Amino acid sequence: MFTYKTNGTCSTQIDLEIQDGVITYCKFTRGCKGNTEGLARSVIGRKAEEIAELLQGIECRGNTSCPDQLSKAIRAYHD
Repeated sequence: MFTYKTNGTCSTQIDLEIQDGVITYCKFTRGCKGNTEGLARSVIGRKAEEIAELLQGIECRGNTSCPDQLSKAIRAYHD
């Protein structure tokens, strides 16, 4: 399990698992429950790099958002 501490969003962290390039687990802590739960469910079973590209740069508060932070978490997972 990889834990990413978010920055600049209502959510405080993202727990993530990626196996063979596919997201197998995603859970947000805090944030807008419906939005973060929906986002987390929608990425399960999808290619991590495609999701990272799709969500990168989406803004909500300031220059980031929960989707943008998920993109950053995916990239940090691989580092």
